[in-house]
Amino acid sequence: MLDGFFSPKAVAVVGAARDHAKVGHHVFANLLNDGFVGSVYPVNPRSEEIDGHRCYPSVLKLPGHVDLAVIVVPARFVSQTIDECAQVGIESVIVISAGFKEAGPEGGALERELLEHARSGGIRMLGPNCLGLISTPASLNASFAAGMPPRGHIGFMSQSGALGTAILDWAAGEGIGLSHFVSLGNKADITETDLVQAWWVDPETRVVVAYLESVSSGLDFVRAACQLSADKPFIVLKSGGSDAGARAVSSHTGSLAGSETAYDAAFRKAGIIRAQSVQDLFDLATGFSLQPIPDGPGVAILTNAGGPAVMATDACERAGVVISSLEHDTIDALRNVLPAAAALYNPVDILGDAPASRYEAAAAALYADPNVRAVLAILTPQATTEPVKTARALVSAARKSGVTTVACFMGHDSVKEAWDVLRAGSIPVYTFPERAVATLAAMERHRERLTRPVDEPRVFNVDKETVAGYIAEAKTAGRAFIAEERAAQIAEAYGIPVPKGGLARNLEAALGFAEEAGYPVVMKIASPDILHKSDVGGLRVGIENPAELEDAYDDVIAKSRSRMPDAVIWGVQIQEMVSAGREVIIGVDRDAQFGPMLMFGLGGIYVEVMKDVTFRLCPVGPREARDMLRDIRSFGLLRGARGQRPADLDSVTDVIERISRLVTDFPEIIELDINPLIVSDAGHGCVAADIRIGIGGQ
Repeated sequence: MLDGFFSPKAVAVVGAARDHAKVGHHVFANLLNDGFVGSVYPVNPRSEEIDGHRCYPSVLKLPGHVDLAVIVVPARFVSQTIDECAQVGIESVIVISAGFKEAGPEGGALERELLEHARSGGIRMLGPNCLGLISTPASLNASFAAGMPPRGHIGFMSQSGALGTAILDWAAGEGIGLSHFVSLGNKADITETDLVQAWWVDPETRVVVAYLESVSSGLDFVRAACQLSADKPFIVLKSGGSDAGARAVSSHTGSLAGSETAYDAAFRKAGIIRAQSVQDLFDLATGFSLQPIPDGPGVAILTNAGGPAVMATDACERAGVVISSLEHDTIDALRNVLPAAAALYNPVDILGDAPASRYEAAAAALYADPNVRAVLAILTPQATTEPVKTARALVSAARKSGVTTVACFMGHDSVKEAWDVLRAGSIPVYTFPERAVATLAAMERHRERLTRPVDEPRVFNVDKETVAGYIAEAKTAGRAFIAEERAAQIAEAYGIPVPKGGLARNLEAALGFAEEAGYPVVMKIASPDILHKSDVGGLRVGIENPAELEDAYDDVIAKSRSRMPDAVIWGVQIQEMVSAGREVIIGVDRDAQFGPMLMFGLGGIYVEVMKDVTFRLCPVGPREARDMLRDIRSFGLLRGARGQRPADLDSVTDVIERISRLVTDFPEIIELDINPLIVSDAGHGCVAADIRIGIGGQ
């Protein structure tokens, strides 16, 4: 898909320089010195040769076909160079030159012009303002980074050139191999989505790692990431998550949804493993690239020190990592090879004086246990400890077993050589137990995702025509919100339960609806222009009989007309008084990048003060809907606590799925709140007591 970038046969460096201090020289030298076996052509009209290699005045004068051009010339000359590349059939270009949108409005205009030239010439472009690209399978270093990383199976992309160089240095220092390294730069053409798609089908890349500050096309990125993460781990460190500049919104959902919330929901949808720090990114990349995913839950902790074992156990409990229950045969085997004072139950403490042979014997017993799907080997350097020999023994035992193994060799100088042995033997090693456990937890979550059946959204029998009509009506009238009466009818059209009643245009109809719904009832003024009904006297609750309803009807109409004389009044809305139940909130906010985000939480103080809510990207399937309920901290109140009966959770998940379908079918809906959805005990359903729908955009 991007073969011209990752496996070119000939490369031109436009702007190659004789001055060793210039970027153009570093790019040219890297191509020559890091093992690339294809042709490399320096292009510079002011030089006849560079370091003994003939130099060409322009790409138009090159002696043969070129697959990739690396451009390192001043920004004002890049578009012209792109045109020349198009003339000679160069289809892949890396623009390292800076001075584009990162430099301000004039640079932004220059970048738009550059993209137009590239597209009209049929050229794919990486950059501008980037570090370049490295492909270890092709021994290609088309960047100005210092040196090549070891060859391996991690594809790494970075939106920051500086962080990219740090990653390259880390990879070289740790002996961690990369398949490809790409500096994205300004992402004028090639984006993170293009690389995700390319690395999904690349056999050299088994793990994809990214540092991102933004995503160019949210929905395309999520679709591509879903495909990738179904086959390969995708680890992302996302920065720039502050919501300080979030827009002001009128709904509960919108006020709780910000850019960071949207990225969390998008990453969850796509199966992305989110790193929380650079250290986390390194740890996860190392673990996933060196070890297989455990084939089930269950970790055994092997240690020569009690304190770190307790730390590891605590970390496992916090992270949801299951500690294996050892078989009786395993415990007997451990008893036969360990001192009497050793702890035989998981964690297995083989004591501070443990030599390498004791680690080897204990590890063999643990690897043979069917309940052990991963082993965390902890070593602290003590007087009789043999770090290097122990590392070699663990590498040998792990290779024979094939069981996922991570190590925590604590300390520094005395275990440094052992770290090298472990890494060379494909065992990731961490300085502290919590980091090792965090990697195992991420592996376990990835395994669970891979083994789950696809969560397809359900198909419902709905009345789209009614919804489309009411949205068109509001748009024609220039309204930003659907009238409450229409909102209830939209909900009904999608099978969402609403209170009994209806829109009454006269007193006789109001009495009929009240009789149908059953007293007591609620009366609300029906007007597309009156959103806050109680403010104008347009709301009456607890109407007990026909006489009270007649009085209320005259009063509500009269007060509403006197306080808002220009408002269009359709009549009154009659609704049954919904019996008490748990109050929850379901909402939607349409994110500019990722589309509609669905929110769920308990109502009242839980949403107002505690903000105990969870988000998902639409559309959601049955499993995602159920997971939303379980994700909130106050789920126990819905499940039933202190003798209370459980709420009707099935009816809530049904409403969540139907709302998801509604906002997916109608992109004109930009925000929606059901607040509250009143949920009865299990088997008795729920009712959307109040619905607010905002439209626009489409």
